[in-house]
Amino acid sequence: MGTAEPQIATQAETQLIDGFQLVIDALKLNGLDTIYALPGIPITDLTRRAQAAGIRVLSFRHEQNAGYAASIAGFLTQKPGICLTVSAPGFLNGLNALAHATTNCFPMILISGSSEREIVDLQQGDYEELDQLAIAKPLAKAAYRVLHAEDIGVGLARAVRAAVSGRPGGVYLDLPAKLFAQSIDAEAARKTLIKVVDPAPKQIPAPEAVKRALDLLRGAKKPLIILGKGAAYAQADAEIKNLIEKTGIPYLPMSMAKGLLPDTHEQCASAARSFVLPGADVVMLIGARLNWLLSHGKGKTWGGKGAKDWADQKFIQIDISPQEADSNVRIDAPVVGDIGSCVSALLHSMGNSSPQPPAQWLSAVAEKKKGNVAKMAETLAKNPTPMNFHSALAVVRDIVRANPDAILVNEGANALDFTRSIVDMYKPRKRIDVGTWGIMGIGMGYCVAAAVTTREQVIAIEGDSAFGFSGMEVETICRYNLPVCIVVMNNNGVYKGTDADPTGRDPAPTVFVKGARYDKLIEAFGGVGLHVTTPAELRKAMDEALRSRKPTLINAVIDETAGTESGRITSLNPSAAKKK
Repeated sequence: MGTAEPQIATQAETQLIDGFQLVIDALKLNGLDTIYALPGIPITDLTRRAQAAGIRVLSFRHEQNAGYAASIAGFLTQKPGICLTVSAPGFLNGLNALAHATTNCFPMILISGSSEREIVDLQQGDYEELDQLAIAKPLAKAAYRVLHAEDIGVGLARAVRAAVSGRPGGVYLDLPAKLFAQSIDAEAARKTLIKVVDPAPKQIPAPEAVKRALDLLRGAKKPLIILGKGAAYAQADAEIKNLIEKTGIPYLPMSMAKGLLPDTHEQCASAARSFVLPGADVVMLIGARLNWLLSHGKGKTWGGKGAKDWADQKFIQIDISPQEADSNVRIDAPVVGDIGSCVSALLHSMGNSSPQPPAQWLSAVAEKKKGNVAKMAETLAKNPTPMNFHSALAVVRDIVRANPDAILVNEGANALDFTRSIVDMYKPRKRIDVGTWGIMGIGMGYCVAAAVTTREQVIAIEGDSAFGFSGMEVETICRYNLPVCIVVMNNNGVYKGTDADPTGRDPAPTVFVKGARYDKLIEAFGGVGLHVTTPAELRKAMDEALRSRKPTLINAVIDETAGTESGRITSLNPSAAKKK
């Protein structure tokens, strides 16, 4: 008996912890309390146990939509959104969203189960065998694989830091199935977990860079500030507002920067975009890139004679990545650092002698705005039958004005373009859309994440084509009873519903089922479906949806001739160019 007692005590004192629990503990330690997932082998038990441990697990119908949800959650919270998928096909579905996050600088971590390394490496044909790490690396900011339970803490810590530090992006974390079942001593294991300290440290700009930028601004005759979604992500709202109002410089918000200051602000130059871009002599970019969305900083958009011609603007660029400068045209004054620190440094350095634009420039911008706003008002006042994008979006414009805290999700071709130019935003990070790639399919994933992270009402303005990419997620929205109002602009097709097959055999590739009732889809899952054909009906339907906060889908029938091919980027469509 004397020798048995110590043995029993030792067994009782020894506690084991497995890989499942270590992943959960590592997430919780770093404040990552929500997972967007599609469960299956080998991560089903991870989702169950994470939910039991208090982590919110949102289960989707397709991994790509879960990934888009995670990516926009990262944008809204400045913490990496977590997407969890199964191996191989599930991983590949999530990979689209991971690439999207990297391109758009959204912090996100894609965690996927995977097959056993020794079988994958010898290509012996394991279940869903795929070298996922190798595939993810070119499309992610960083990619890591964890093979031993002792390394789970380090793996997640590296993923978190990579996702949010510097220029944010998507990170892949590969967790082979064998890892989850590994058991190690609990006390020793918990010492391996890492709470990431200051994962996105401030990066202070160099004083000489700040001075160079201010010297350019002070000498400008026609200055312009462009706000990108990086400025919105930075959450340096007060500093940016102070800089704009202190200098009096007109500003142009890119799509997801709308609302950093109200679009109705007197300095907002959105209504004079085609005037201020070629007219400006000094342009300050704050969290905006001179990519295709800004015509690469050259060409006719900027006053150049041809598509490749540089104009005469001088550029100041505030960006956390020094590699961004000179990517398309010369950047005369790069200011490298985090946006909050850079804008604060500019404000501090200018003191009471802030640069002020000449009155002639301000009056010219104001005059152009006034004329364009009047033209838009005239167009929006029309009430054609059937309704078109303008008459429908005039209603949405009023609804958003009355509900400025609502999140606006927007995707499509014409549905995107018209909404961006018609619907004003009043608060930061309230408009989320297709981003840098201009893709479709982000809609319902964004809706779920926006509702979960902000707890605000979500309004989604969808083209009927765009809605088709993620429409099944209305079941997810209903399952979690999220306050999402979806408006499908239904014109029977891609761009419009009037194309015809010259052979008469099939519908044209761009044409959908005529008279489709998208509203019936959400009714199948217990949501509210509404069918409207006039602006008055649309207004009533949206008011009811926002008042009830119930999952709602409004099938808004618009003129099938409304819309143009590829929306505002028709010039990028070679076949469309040939038709001219």
